[in-house]
Amino acid sequence: MDKVIKSDAEWREQLDDLTYKVTRKHGTERAFTHDDFPKEPGTFRCVCCGAPLFDQAHKFDSGTGWPSFWQPLDPEMVGEQEDRSWFMKRTEVHCNRCDAHLGHVFPDGPQPTGLRYCLNGVALEFEPENG
Repeated sequence: MDKVIKSDAEWREQLDDLTYKVTRKHGTERAFTHDDFPKEPGTFRCVCCGAPLFDQAHKFDSGTGWPSFWQPLDPEMVGEQEDRSWFMKRTEVHCNRCDAHLGHVFPDGPQPTGLRYCLNGVALEFEPENG
């Protein structure tokens, strides 16, 4: 995989304020603010570098207000690291191609994985299967 490396200034120029805050500064969008993703078959890509990260077939309604998936499209494309912010221990997930912060993964998802990748909608772009 080719890594995408850009300066902070280049990211600021490419991304709007909220997307920059979430993906480059590990922020979080408010719950229930990004529910406009289509329901048709397709791929969710990293908004920063276009890497394919999640498939519509693995998306589910977790009721949390953030897009949720039970597995990544390719586990090699989604990295994990410990996050101890907000006085709790969580597992942060990021795009392995450009290091964009995507959200967090929790062990309370549906089978077959039992995982819930709880992501920021602004970190993703939807590409329809026939697009």
